[in-house]
Amino acid sequence: MDALNAQPMHHSPDIRTVYARVRQLAHLAIDTANYLLDAEDILDDTYAGAPVKGDGPLLTCRQALETANSRLVLVRKLTAPGPPDTLTAAELFVTERRRRGDIPPQQPPAFSPAQHAALRAVARGDVTIADGKPYLHRDDVRITLSTLRSLEARGLVTREKCPLWLHDERVHLSPDGRRDLIATFGRPPAPARTTARPAPAPQATPSRSL
Repeated sequence: MDALNAQPMHHSPDIRTVYARVRQLAHLAIDTANYLLDAEDILDDTYAGAPVKGDGPLLTCRQALETANSRLVLVRKLTAPGPPDTLTAAELFVTERRRRGDIPPQQPPAFSPAQHAALRAVARGDVTIADGKPYLHRDDVRITLSTLRSLEARGLVTREKCPLWLHDERVHLSPDGRRDLIATFGRPPAPARTTARPAPAPQATPSRSL
């Protein structure tokens, strides 16, 4: 919120929507941190053999572990909408400020439609790697390994180990990837360059004799 408040801007309806989304994300982050700390305390006490108090009597070891797991389930549910909501808020903010001339013009980078869709999917936190292949947590986008590697070659995405079951790595935007994706907000990316094929030579039409 401090970063938003530090920027002079007209509080249009879109900007007010951005503020509302950022406040909601901040509350989710605080709730998530509290649940994680609660789960950590329960696990520490359980493994140390200390009694764990629930809403009623002291919890058994099994009940304590189940309670800690329930906190982690809540964390997953709370954080699930975070990346897509963050992307939506960022795009709305940049698009509105660009429309009002508050952001200097910038030439969007060249991306193919597949690369642009892949960058957005990565920004939403939807892309993981399983058995060496990209896996998306939604059905309306497809990403090939060649598309992902083309973004890696440009330094736009990175990988890190993924804690999800049966998933090896999660794909994230690099700082350059975030910059280039932001440059496309509010306008389509420049088309990727393709090598034009020479036009076929016209074929001679045989003349008919009268």
